[in-house]
Amino acid sequence: MDPRTAAFELIRMVNEYRVSQAICVAATLGIADHIKDGKRSAAELAELTDTHPRALYRLLRALAAIGIFHEGEDGLFSLTPLGGALRLDAEHSAAPWATFVGQPYYRQAWSDLLFSIKTGKNAFRHAHGKGVWEYRAEHPEESLIFDRAMGANSKNVAAALLASYDFSPFSVIMDVGGGRGSLLAEILAATPDSRGILFDQPHVVATAAQVMEAVGVADRCDIVGGDFLAALPEGADALLLKWILHDWDDETNVAILKNCRQAIRADGRLLVFEAVLAPPNEGANAKFADINMLVGPDGQERTAAEYRSLLARAGFAVTDIIAAGPHISIVEARPA
Repeated sequence: MDPRTAAFELIRMVNEYRVSQAICVAATLGIADHIKDGKRSAAELAELTDTHPRALYRLLRALAAIGIFHEGEDGLFSLTPLGGALRLDAEHSAAPWATFVGQPYYRQAWSDLLFSIKTGKNAFRHAHGKGVWEYRAEHPEESLIFDRAMGANSKNVAAALLASYDFSPFSVIMDVGGGRGSLLAEILAATPDSRGILFDQPHVVATAAQVMEAVGVADRCDIVGGDFLAALPEGADALLLKWILHDWDDETNVAILKNCRQAIRADGRLLVFEAVLAPPNEGANAKFADINMLVGPDGQERTAAEYRSLLARAGFAVTDIIAAGPHISIVEARPA
């Protein structure tokens, strides 16, 4: 690559934040949902979304230029396959995640990335004076947006996990920190002989029954509120930890894992669902997710060796690591 081309490519990368924010705004406004049944003009969409017609048109034409929407010669906008993923009712919707990522409070933390790099400390806490979990507990509207994003992401990865791992041998499957239960519901639907336990903070699982009922597994799942840093319900032969360990430092994770070790059956399996860091010069998605952990929850992504060491400290031995897709792996462990 010649120097001039390299400079243009680097500038393009630097400017990608503008694309991200434009997509987030379109998701927040529900544009894809308003045009899923046909074409609409910017003026019609502005009336439906209570926005400025000319400003909205400028947003839509920019997104059409990168394939999110299509602008016809008649000035009407329609959905493309890519934009279809912004529909809330899409099978694999990206809209909840896009809405979350565009929230000003979270972008403010990313603006403090330089602070984290200079000090090694958490950017979110520096920007807001408190940690991300405390902040969301005090702002239930932001907590709801986050929980919806996590639920959609769980549903999106459930198919990959089910295709990569056989959950049917387990009689009781507990999802630790499982949010509103989107992942557990999909697993239970695929394993009709299994029962489930959904465990998370009381305010998180308060509406989880709706998720279970929608998938038709409510009669096979117990919903339990609590704190995984204190204790877990006992009796499960499979414990799931999806995107939990990357939120915390090693010492906190050892405490969580020791509680898992106490709760799991002697012949059970602990299944950790995380992005496992690739060798040097590979795996950009996971390595930028690691920066997100530094900025937001103050955690980190880890290598396979780091997971083996971490689990061993809590009394688990890793038996397998399975790549389930581009964004997630399954670290299987048994009580040592």
